[in-house]
Amino acid sequence: MTTHSLIPVDVDAALDRLAARHARAGGLGIQVLNLIGGQTESLLDRLPAPVRDRLGEGTEAALHWAMKAAQGSRGVVGDQPGWMNTAVTTAMGAAGGFGGLPSALAELPITTTILLRAIQGVAAEYDFDPAAKNVQFDCLEVFSAAGPLARDDGADLAFISTRLTVTGPVLHGLIARVAPRLATVLGQKLAAQAVPVLGAVAGAATNYAYTSYYQEIAHVHFGLRKLAIDGDVPQAELAQRLRDRLTRQPMPRR
Repeated sequence: MTTHSLIPVDVDAALDRLAARHARAGGLGIQVLNLIGGQTESLLDRLPAPVRDRLGEGTEAALHWAMKAAQGSRGVVGDQPGWMNTAVTTAMGAAGGFGGLPSALAELPITTTILLRAIQGVAAEYDFDPAAKNVQFDCLEVFSAAGPLARDDGADLAFISTRLTVTGPVLHGLIARVAPRLATVLGQKLAAQAVPVLGAVAGAATNYAYTSYYQEIAHVHFGLRKLAIDGDVPQAELAQRLRDRLTRQPMPRR
């Protein structure tokens, strides 16, 4: 991790750019909802009850698997540019949606792993080591964001990492905390992919939106951490200033 920048940092301009990224991420799900003719609140009702009931434990298991797979793959496959991650998951979403819910369920853990790798890649762009436990913690925090199909006014930002010694048990605890919220987010993705006839198209559009969203949110998250270091400003203060900008911005309508 690098130290303070030698070039003076325009903190306000940097926060404006991060706010623009966050706003851009928040508008990505509109195309998916328009495509499937649904509302975010009703998507989960389209899933069979047994699938809904197991979303929480399935998501937690997928996150544990994704953390191991994403970290283990770093020595084999290098970080890919954002457009490549998006292209791969978009194709996978189409394949997953083509066969309806069964193939979408099979595709889900693989896409989750690629999303986590994409988040780790963004962390590396900002000179953070994805192998470090605290950075792994931050990558999971990005997954706690609302998701592209949910309205997020910026008031629920999870951009301030807990300042503690991050150990294996702490990471497991965070996975357990993030899993219920991510289960809802991923459940919405599954429901979109399960739409009859449109499953492949909806799967591609959904994965495009999800990958773009989490990469943008990762840029906001790690950009804020880097700005705190380079600008020598407490991260809590920067997070509040960013939150103020987001709550002043008009939100895209869903």
